Amino acid sequence: MSEIPTALAELNEQEVATLVKERLDAGGDPMTILDDLRRGMDIVGERYKAGEYFLSELIVSGEIFKDSMSLVEPHLKTTSNDTATRVVLGTVKGDIHNIGKDIVAVLLKGAGFEVHDLGIDVPPQAFVDKLKETSAPILGMSGLLTPSFDSMKETIEAVKEAGLRDKVKIIIGGGVVTELVQRHTGADAFTDDGMEGVEICRRFAQES
Repeated sequence: MSEIPTALAELNEQEVATLVKERLDAGGDPMTILDDLRRGMDIVGERYKAGEYFLSELIVSGEIFKDSMSLVEPHLKTTSNDTATRVVLGTVKGDIHNIGKDIVAVLLKGAGFEVHDLGIDVPPQAFVDKLKETSAPILGMSGLLTPSFDSMKETIEAVKEAGLRDKVKIIIGGGVVTELVQRHTGADAFTDDGMEGVEICRRFAQES
């Protein structure tokens, strides 16, 4: 039987589920399993770029990843409570990539944050409405396409217009996000790494 990254890359749904369950039942570290799932998705992404996989394979791999995350999530240690720092999270308008965002959502929950995930293709006003509704001090936006940079900027402008900018720390993330993009959008921080994103949010929580 292959390991998790290989099984996921080969789109073997049943084998991935079996491997994840076996690792969890044996007391395996959920974070390590999560990293294996991420590596499997990286391989899928590489095959897509090489023209070996197409949109249908991306969709299937995403579903396998999502199902596996649901198995891992209950095993993550959490310190969630009534005083947990709230985070509004979503992939910005014009972008439907969700793997990185989903990983960050799980990691944040495991770290004790209260996560309000708006999903994908989220318009600026939806972010603003959820910030108002939850009084969340942290906004996390994800994007994997270069047009998403302008959506991030528009969202931050909408947050400013709503009078919330001085109350909300904003982090942007995605494989193509850089310090230059951070400056372009006006965000407070950027990252392309899930664990670093959690650490940044912890710092924001202490500052809020």
